[in-house]
Amino acid sequence: MLTGKNYVGYELSAENTSVFESINPATEEKNEKFHIATHQEVNQAVKKAQISFLEYSAKTVEERAGFLEAIGHEILELGDELIITYCRETGLPEARAKGEMGRTIGQLNAFASYIKNENWKNSFEDKADPKRIPMPKPALLLTSIPIGPIAVFGASNFPLAFSTAGGDTASALAAGCPVVVKGHPSHPATGELVASAIIQAAKQTGMPDGVFSHLNSNNIEVGTFLVKHPKIKGVGFTGSLKAGRALYDLAAKREEPIPVFAEMGSVNPVIVSAAAMEKRGKEIAQQLAGSFNLGAGQFCTSPGIIFTVENDKLADFEKELVSANSQIDEQCMLNQGIKQAFIKVKNDFISNSNITVLSEAGDKDGNMVAGIIVKINAKNFFENNRLQEEVFGPFTMLVTCDNLEELNKAVESLQGQLTASLIAEEEEFSDLKKTVQLIQHKAGRIIFNSMPTGVEVSPAMTHGGPYPASTDSRFTSVGISAINRWLRPISFQDFPEALLP
Repeated sequence: MLTGKNYVGYELSAENTSVFESINPATEEKNEKFHIATHQEVNQAVKKAQISFLEYSAKTVEERAGFLEAIGHEILELGDELIITYCRETGLPEARAKGEMGRTIGQLNAFASYIKNENWKNSFEDKADPKRIPMPKPALLLTSIPIGPIAVFGASNFPLAFSTAGGDTASALAAGCPVVVKGHPSHPATGELVASAIIQAAKQTGMPDGVFSHLNSNNIEVGTFLVKHPKIKGVGFTGSLKAGRALYDLAAKREEPIPVFAEMGSVNPVIVSAAAMEKRGKEIAQQLAGSFNLGAGQFCTSPGIIFTVENDKLADFEKELVSANSQIDEQCMLNQGIKQAFIKVKNDFISNSNITVLSEAGDKDGNMVAGIIVKINAKNFFENNRLQEEVFGPFTMLVTCDNLEELNKAVESLQGQLTASLIAEEEEFSDLKKTVQLIQHKAGRIIFNSMPTGVEVSPAMTHGGPYPASTDSRFTSVGISAINRWLRPISFQDFPEALLP
């Protein structure tokens, strides 16, 4: 049952009379009201997290794994109520809701399995050598310990997999860190339901009060106050470059700076070779149209730029891309703010005199949008860095290059990306070696002959990349190695076995 209140540890709290409403983006109907967290509630949530930290971090890996598994079970028990609420708050279809719920539970279970094998601690032992000359060698044990309470920001485009019980929360809890979530205002009811599942799981498995809190807000004040709180030791964020950079700067200015692991903007370039275009141009065009329109383009890995070299089949490829795009129905965006931002940036792009609009259906009513395709040549692309800005929505830009040398120059000019894709044929491999060499320094994941949308949750996945794709390209926000963000190394020297953690 929804309350509209904040979870401050185990306690439901609604100190603030200021509220905001959950809105159905498809109908623009207003639903439940949610109490905005006060500074006092933030303070209390962080205080509880700090107090619970020593007890929770000392839990055995089996106990923490049991907690994570219990969260997954409780989310599953929410059943149809969660699915209906998700769809009502996002305008997304039931199949997407069920798929994301399965992914969320899968992530929790994956971390539970992973921490049972203590290899994740990256431990290394040096044996003592008291007879070493000229100085005795001490016994050293290198291991990893959790860094402390973590602030997690829910993402607008993934109400389950990247929000309340998403990868940031799951990996932090797996590491032994209590979590305070700042829920996203686009899906507060979904967030509260999932938060209730986490609290229920915590109580059932004997976790301390304060191991998890969930705070409501529809402004930047609560998030800002949370990141600046001296007891918060790290931040997980998925969202825009503007918001992620603001949080990063806030954390850096603290008396004690803390890490902000933000996954931010990316245009996820796709390189389509001439041979691939000649052999299977229609198929590639259909795949691209499906990818940049998927979920109304509201995926962090949506392909926003397509690079290709001028060739005899380019005109046919453009027609096929436009045709494939026209066959995709208009879709609902997650909220009015995202729709307005999409329209603004899109209009800025198509007002550029060097850009040719290939497919543009005009602005739709409400929060509905249709796919947009534009075209520009590489020389004009080089002249305007703003053309590398992510357009969050169903938008892609075809950049045509005179030759492979110019295409490589375009690749070299790119900012950091989450992904980059290469669509090519085997006979071109020798010519494309330099292209691959260049692109590997621009992206966290390089994909061959398929689209970038879709992020496998596995040990081999990297979901991150050079700035501005993320704030630290050495880490991933997807997959079990995401746990490393919330750990720090520590060495124990000459410690007796009975005192080691």
